[in-house]
Amino acid sequence: MANSNLPQRIIKETQRLLSEPAPGISASPSEDNMRYFNVMILGPTQSPYEGSDDTNNLVLHLEMWGVFKLELFLPEEYPMAAPKVRFLTKIYHPNIDKLGRICLDILKDKWNPALQIRTVLLSIQALLSAPNPDDPLSENIAKHWKSNEAEAVETAKEWTRLYASGA
Repeated sequence: MANSNLPQRIIKETQRLLSEPAPGISASPSEDNMRYFNVMILGPTQSPYEGSDDTNNLVLHLEMWGVFKLELFLPEEYPMAAPKVRFLTKIYHPNIDKLGRICLDILKDKWNPALQIRTVLLSIQALLSAPNPDDPLSENIAKHWKSNEAEAVETAKEWTRLYASGA
């Protein structure tokens, strides 16, 4: 990780993300730009975004689904400004729009410089466990979630199978 113009904080956070990854989350910096991270988040269990029913079977690991790719970018102002994060994997979620943008308070007005990349990624993972149709980024999905949650959850599961392949 030789990028001498990076602030010490980013170097330390990156080292911790690599040496002590959060469960179900992988984040690694791009070799070209240490402020750009390739992120993979496993859909949490007991959520519509969870993966294969047989995640303990390593033979099936390559066919596992429920693996979401995201990109995270640290602006020059970080940590005074929040990271920019978006889903690259298509997802059916009331708080994530079709461009992958995420409606999450700590990425906007509730950002605090004490928060870290790890906290942001854990919060996004938690958002997958608890969609909030009352604060939507995708109005149509939120309406679907409110009018027929069981059907919306089934659609979310289907999109997870179709688009969130770990392969």
